[in-house]
Amino acid sequence: MPPLLLPVAALLLAAATVVDATSSALLGINYGRVGNNLPPPTAVPQMLSALGVGRVRLYDADPTTLRAFANTGVELVVGVPDECLAAVSTPTGATSWVRNVIQPALPATKIAVLTVGNEVLTGPNATTLSRSLLPAMQCIHDALVQAGLDKQVSVTTAHNLGVLATSYPPSSAYFRKDLLPLLCPILDFHARTASPFLVNAYPYFAYAEDPTGVELDYALLEPGYAGVADPSSGLHYPNLLVAQVDAVYHAIAAANTAAARAVEVRVSETGWPSAGDANETGATPRNAARYNGNVMRLVADGKGTPLRPATPLRAYMFALFNENTKPGPTSERNYGLFKPDGTPVYDLSYRLPKDNTNSGGGGGGIAGGGGYNGHGEDGGYYSISGSAKMAI
Repeated sequence: MPPLLLPVAALLLAAATVVDATSSALLGINYGRVGNNLPPPTAVPQMLSALGVGRVRLYDADPTTLRAFANTGVELVVGVPDECLAAVSTPTGATSWVRNVIQPALPATKIAVLTVGNEVLTGPNATTLSRSLLPAMQCIHDALVQAGLDKQVSVTTAHNLGVLATSYPPSSAYFRKDLLPLLCPILDFHARTASPFLVNAYPYFAYAEDPTGVELDYALLEPGYAGVADPSSGLHYPNLLVAQVDAVYHAIAAANTAAARAVEVRVSETGWPSAGDANETGATPRNAARYNGNVMRLVADGKGTPLRPATPLRAYMFALFNENTKPGPTSERNYGLFKPDGTPVYDLSYRLPKDNTNSGGGGGGIAGGGGYNGHGEDGGYYSISGSAKMAI
């Protein structure tokens, strides 16, 4: 721990209380570990507690990380990595994985959801992995049933928005035809097990690809933006994130009418990079601060989308840290709210409700995708600023 952080760390420890996430909490954060300079997992729960974060999504089931969250009250979404799909797509393999990886962490570590793979259907290994996705989900679920854990832990997977053939306007959205043979039975699985459909939704990408056609304020979820009307449905969309979510709802309805009545769409990742390459339009600290603050505000309001106003939007913000060994463009390494030393990447402040929850959990307790669930000890003020260094 750097010496300069010690006084702040002491204050945070004195003020912070562990957040006991419930199935009704709407906000969470993605905790990725693709970096060689990140703090140890044991330091992260203290940091989250200081922020009031009660939900975390992990991309694997690393035993050390799972143990770090034991007895903290933080509720986890745990990933079954892509490289494990073939092994867990058989009953024997899935039973072994649940018995050896998940059960030892319970009940001390609160695991609410297993996400089988991440963006499998549109990823670089789609050709080899796609056929294993649903069998892996089914076998993992069956293994949980056999262990008596299916009421405690639900099973799903997270999709890239690229599963859509078109997303604008939302009412015209539909899934790629080549993916329908895979997606339709996955939707049946969600309907049968009451698990949510997760999507990684990034308005940033839409803006960066067409900065002249997509208004920045619309992509940044700015509350004062006039919004966009869907000419077919007549619904008014105040920001691009809710439009993307409703596009997925429309695509589900077009593909599987029965599932459309039962399946909830939740955002498993959303965020905005604070830095990028010269051609990555809009990747700035100011835009990242505006977007992430607006996501927090939007989700904390507890409202739904224009198409599903009665279903509160749930999201996980991406991500906790900048991860310096992620491949790809510069933006990929700059989605974090924090630098690895615990210093905020940019100033971000937002006043959250003191009790930032909403009734009506369902779907095994996942809070689908990217954001914060929390409130400060002073009755609701949560901030990230240059002076609010975390203890690591």
